[in-house]
Amino acid sequence: MIAVLKRTPVIWGLFIAQLLIFPCFALFSDAVGGRYLDTITTGEGCRALIAGMTEAQRSAHFWITVLLDTAYPLAYGGFFAAMALRFFGRFGPIAALPALATIIVDLTENTVQALALSGAADALDAKSWLTPLKFGLFFLAAAIALIALVIAVAHLFRQRKA
Repeated sequence: MIAVLKRTPVIWGLFIAQLLIFPCFALFSDAVGGRYLDTITTGEGCRALIAGMTEAQRSAHFWITVLLDTAYPLAYGGFFAAMALRFFGRFGPIAALPALATIIVDLTENTVQALALSGAADALDAKSWLTPLKFGLFFLAAAIALIALVIAVAHLFRQRKA
């Protein structure tokens, strides 16, 4: 799996996928009432938002969470992990850990939200640590990917000089 993620076409594919998915959240925001549960860090805040939604808004939010917000962490997390694996050499697997953790935490948060939106279960109190953890890991993984990009550019310049 690591060898596949390190391939240039895979890295570009994940990068393009995240760029295509991200604007879709804005495109569908009216369908959910203008605010996504992903931005709320308390169970009470999420419950209040869900209580104020129409049935159509809850259904739209559920499907956006299950489909779009499942694909998105796989795309951005995969991209961040791939950059770390490709450009950090033997430290790549360690540098990729925050990206992999982000995927797991984001998908866990999505599961909690989908369960609440469908009325199947209320585990929204977990959002008080899931959402901040997701954002913290996201920014850490993004910073690592940015450093990987600097390493990649440095390699390009060194190869052109030689």
